[in-house]
Amino acid sequence: MGNNDQNKSELTLKFHAKEMLSDYVTAVTWSPDGKTLAVSSAAGEIMLGILGKINKLSLQLLQTATGKSVDCLSFSSDSQLLAAGGQDGKVLIWHVNSGKLIASLDNKRVWVDKLAWSPHGHQLAFSMGRSVQVWNADKNTVEVTLNFDSSSILDLAWHPVDKYLAISGYQGVKVWNAADWNDDPDILSVPSVTGAISWSPSGKYLACGNMDNTLIVNEWGNSEPWVMQGFPGKVRHLAWSDRTNSLGDPLLAAASSEGISVWERQADESVGWEAWGLEVHEKVVQAIGFQPNTLLLASASEDGQLCLWYEAQELLQILEGVDAGFSCLSWHPKGQFLAAGGNNGELLVWERNFSPALIISNPLTSEL
Repeated sequence: MGNNDQNKSELTLKFHAKEMLSDYVTAVTWSPDGKTLAVSSAAGEIMLGILGKINKLSLQLLQTATGKSVDCLSFSSDSQLLAAGGQDGKVLIWHVNSGKLIASLDNKRVWVDKLAWSPHGHQLAFSMGRSVQVWNADKNTVEVTLNFDSSSILDLAWHPVDKYLAISGYQGVKVWNAADWNDDPDILSVPSVTGAISWSPSGKYLACGNMDNTLIVNEWGNSEPWVMQGFPGKVRHLAWSDRTNSLGDPLLAAASSEGISVWERQADESVGWEAWGLEVHEKVVQAIGFQPNTLLLASASEDGQLCLWYEAQELLQILEGVDAGFSCLSWHPKGQFLAAGGNNGELLVWERNFSPALIISNPLTSEL
């Protein structure tokens, strides 16, 4: 077997565990330190999985079903805090190690469907209708309310290096300086509505997926963005690789309807970015993500297929195991595991072929 074939075989995944929640899996995410997995459902369940020394993942019910959807989860950068938001307008924050609920922020008139911790500390940003609040966990106070004005908040993203917070909605993106919230935001205008936004790992680029079937890439500090057109529908999901090309730039994957395009920055400035398509899925792609430290791309679709793309180009493997389509996915920060949720409440975990065995224990009998 050649080196290339060996690399491919090591990147394939093997299935080890499946658990069931009572409804549609809305979110799944790993903590930055890779020790904990969190998953939520449309019934309001929240579960934690603690990864032990022998890769045994013990699942615990953090919150039982409430009848109201939990739609977003986020771990703090130090992996100590987990935040959740959803249909009831509450933002709940737990201390991960103890499982203790340390804060409940109540916004009864809104549906909290976007939240994220700052990579620089214990600042939590969450959507609240046409505004975003930033809550400081260390001070237990809301430090600022940022008004978007023109529409409800559709996405938010912290800059990975500098202290900026980007918020998207109708007619584009506003970027606030988190070092001085009183500064006027930078405005990245879009003639339609910007749904998904994503910073590249170094913060050099901000990608914007738009509802007029376009993708815009802004180089931070440059007023002339690149506009990519020709998508079959609105650009729903974005993912950057942490591996770079010869120019030092990452790849950008964009999902629209059942198709995926992968974009690469070109040396020729007149060309800008060039793309190739990945076409296997037969229904809408619900999630995409690059495996850390590789160019292996995962794509999950409502057609019940989770595809792995070698070098973000060649179909390497198709994973299955759900009855009514996939809803979300999340790579372990070391790329060792891949977790995914299904429309019927399935939680599935795979691991790389050469990794030690993964065991999931019963959530009702395991211990933290």
